[in-house]
Amino acid sequence: MQIKFFIFFFLVFSVSVFSAENTKLTQELRILNASQIQTYEQKLSDFEKDISSENTWIKSYASYLTSLKVRASLAEIEKRIIHLKKYAKTISDKDELDGLVSKKYIVTTQIEKLKGKSSVPFADLITPPAIGEIEKITNPFDIFTGISTIKKLTVNFEEYKLKRNTLMKIINLLSNEHTIYKELEILDPSGKYTQTKKYKLTQLDRFETALDTINATLDVYQKRLEIIEISINKGIEKQVYRLMKIGMVILVVFLIFFLLKLVVKKYITDNERFYMANKIITFTNFIFIILIIFFNYIENVSYLVTILGFASAGIAIAMKDWFMSILGWLVIVFGGSIHVGDRIRVDMDGMQYVGDVMDISLIRITLFEDITLTSIEHNRRAGRIIFIPNNYVFTRMISNYTHNSLKTVWDGVKITITFDSNHKKAMQIAKRVSRKFSKGYTDITRKQLNKLREHYSLKNTNVEPRIFSFINSNGMDIEAWYLTSAYATLTLRSVISTEIVDAYNAEDDITIAYPTQQLYVQTQEKRTPPFDEKERIV
Repeated sequence: MQIKFFIFFFLVFSVSVFSAENTKLTQELRILNASQIQTYEQKLSDFEKDISSENTWIKSYASYLTSLKVRASLAEIEKRIIHLKKYAKTISDKDELDGLVSKKYIVTTQIEKLKGKSSVPFADLITPPAIGEIEKITNPFDIFTGISTIKKLTVNFEEYKLKRNTLMKIINLLSNEHTIYKELEILDPSGKYTQTKKYKLTQLDRFETALDTINATLDVYQKRLEIIEISINKGIEKQVYRLMKIGMVILVVFLIFFLLKLVVKKYITDNERFYMANKIITFTNFIFIILIIFFNYIENVSYLVTILGFASAGIAIAMKDWFMSILGWLVIVFGGSIHVGDRIRVDMDGMQYVGDVMDISLIRITLFEDITLTSIEHNRRAGRIIFIPNNYVFTRMISNYTHNSLKTVWDGVKITITFDSNHKKAMQIAKRVSRKFSKGYTDITRKQLNKLREHYSLKNTNVEPRIFSFINSNGMDIEAWYLTSAYATLTLRSVISTEIVDAYNAEDDITIAYPTQQLYVQTQEKRTPPFDEKERIV
């Protein structure tokens, strides 16, 4: 009996001691779990901060969830509306129906704004940048376009990779969160973290699915970019090779025409002929280069002709003066009306310009203004460079003093003598002086006119000086006309004028007339005042 009591007492004591120890251990375990849970929650808070910083993907996923909720809400509203339309009887039911119809309109509007977001999450983010149609490299200007395209595609690819890296970072954070929630579920079996763990697991699955999609898309996108880059590089290489080939051909053409210019310079001594030959060689060289480039880069000539046909009207209107100048250049060069070195006179906007042609380009004639009678009497200026558009040959008066082989012009001087002078002797003197100083030009002109008869019909070929007399209000005008160089008319005019004046002054019966005035002087008679000077006026 005592033994049983002792055993019972020992068991009761042992149970009491074990229960106390167990209670103490449980309390310690709870304290440890609470501390561990607090640590995990702090980590979760840090993870949430990191995840929120990568807000592009999170916002996209939040928008996807919002779209799902809105669509679910719309489905419930539509279901309730159908029910009320069938069974609504009371006024409250009809009011509810009207409210649901309005709510349906609002929710439908929201869905339109969120259109496409419920089908696939991250649709905009996982879709790679559009490559578009890549144009072929067909000319040197496309080289820069090709390089720019490669650079742009590379930038797009790097941005797409950056999205992938950002997504991987978020997945890593979500995975760590899910692991912590699993630990929290073990530490706190009350089910407090179970729902959140499921939500995080679903979210993690969505993001991992997006990562798988973006990885597969990135590989395909990268391979496509490699193919495009190879194609563009081949096109660039082809154009560079073509440019080198064309450059070599143009260099050879330049060399040939340069040697041709040296030959022309060596064997053509006449300046005018050398200038024209040099111009023709330069123009031909330019045409050859244009043709070389044209046939290397124009694959479909008929297509180019069609484009030019449509564009010709607008180009003709916009560049009318240029086209007219080019047409005028063709008329001048092939018509032979004006040559470099010719002395011409141009009437422009009420002004007259006389000078020598320095150059004839596609657009304009360059004229060097010399000292002429026009400069003295009208312009009072000389030595200017005058630029005359070639289209002036159609709309302005242009006189050529040295056309073809003719290098002389008729010039004259006029001297007025009194009516009582021996005008016949004066005419003979003027003729003698003019013939003396213009004889060389007279002989040259006679030969030149004989050459001009091969091209023109000449009626009057008299080249001897011509003397005319006319009655003027102040006397007899004696005019002497003679042939002189087109480039030195003033010099011979000055010489002949001086000689004629000297010859007239040496004659007793010839008097040079000039404007005169006669003064009549009349003395004034002394007048007597009508009153006595001694009288005073009061």
